[in-house]
Amino acid sequence: MKLPELDNIHSAAELLSGIVTHTPLQQNLNLSEKFGANIYLKREDLQLVRSYKLRGAYNKMATLSQDVLSKGVICASAGNHSQGVAWACQKLRTKGTIFMPTTTPNQKIKQVRFFGGEWVEIKLVGDSFDEASEEAKDYTLKTGGTFIHPFDDLQVIEGQGTVGLEIFEDADFKIDYILFAIGGGGLASGISTVFSQLSPKTKLVGVEPSGAAAMKASIDADKLVVLDEMDKFVDGAAVAKVGEITFEVCKKSLSKMILVPEGKVCSVILDLYSEEAIVAEPAGALSIAALSEVQDEIKGKNVVCIIGGGNNDILRMEEIRERSLIYEGLKHYFIIRFPQRSGAMKEFLDDVLSPTDDIVFFEYSKKTARERGPALVGIEIKKKENFKALIERMNRVGIKFTYINDKPELFEFLV
Repeated sequence: MKLPELDNIHSAAELLSGIVTHTPLQQNLNLSEKFGANIYLKREDLQLVRSYKLRGAYNKMATLSQDVLSKGVICASAGNHSQGVAWACQKLRTKGTIFMPTTTPNQKIKQVRFFGGEWVEIKLVGDSFDEASEEAKDYTLKTGGTFIHPFDDLQVIEGQGTVGLEIFEDADFKIDYILFAIGGGGLASGISTVFSQLSPKTKLVGVEPSGAAAMKASIDADKLVVLDEMDKFVDGAAVAKVGEITFEVCKKSLSKMILVPEGKVCSVILDLYSEEAIVAEPAGALSIAALSEVQDEIKGKNVVCIIGGGNNDILRMEEIRERSLIYEGLKHYFIIRFPQRSGAMKEFLDDVLSPTDDIVFFEYSKKTARERGPALVGIEIKKKENFKALIERMNRVGIKFTYINDKPELFEFLV
């Protein structure tokens, strides 16, 4: 199997010069103080299409002949890859067909249209990325166009590798650690190719969301693993199967793999926005969310975290806040069976809730001919430590309840 080469990444950097933004490498004082290390952020969220994906898409397409480009290019993506391909189509004056699931948010569809203009046709098919991808591959066979893979392609990987070259060239210090998100593994493979040769002592740390850890599962099994189920929340890093090329590179080059809970990612997104005015998408925040997992070993070290993208739909912010509060232990949901009599709710408010507890969700309908009526109740507490006292008060008063935060199937059905 042919693997990405450093010389080709240098060639990609020349090709991309003046096309993509050379994004800044910035020291972050808040994170540096928090972790007792020198933390630097590679700001790919400031890229033209607000993610590094443009690099690989353009590098792949620009290396195709005019005869090949004249037949058009095809891709399947509900996120950053589609925007990168769309922008490259407009820049190279190449017709592109982009397949997206019907569930894709309108904001992302509008962005693809904006970047691609008249050069791009969008086809909304299927309810998932996998269904859209199958349609895209069938369409490729029918039309004779070229399928632009989001990660398992040498030229795509080598384009993403230019992120690593920029980091290496801009750093006037020894880089001890680099942390980066892994979805399909394109960025990880490009970064690994650069640093394994130019700075072999740098520790390369891949980060995946806990609910979609396809690369970790594959490395542990020493073969490609297809996930049966996954949490798609960190959409830019949620794939059921990583690439064949990317798997070979990562299993040889990575120093460590870290899994981060989706709720923790949400907390980091909110912190970055409120403290740094950085709008990071879930996959873009993964590397920073992983810092606490290596905080003992990075003290006093020079650490680079790659913020891979900033395409975060503002409509997701309420869900992000919800997931963060639940992860931090500040928001709890119960099914409470209230006695169906006057005053039952008042007793709950007076005898169970403390002055700092807040009911943030309440759903109840009175049942006829029953002694008790179930209510779905969400309670937000001030401190994580207050939860134990809340439960003790409910038991003392004799409240009949079922706690559902730790029952994912029931939770997702009701909340």
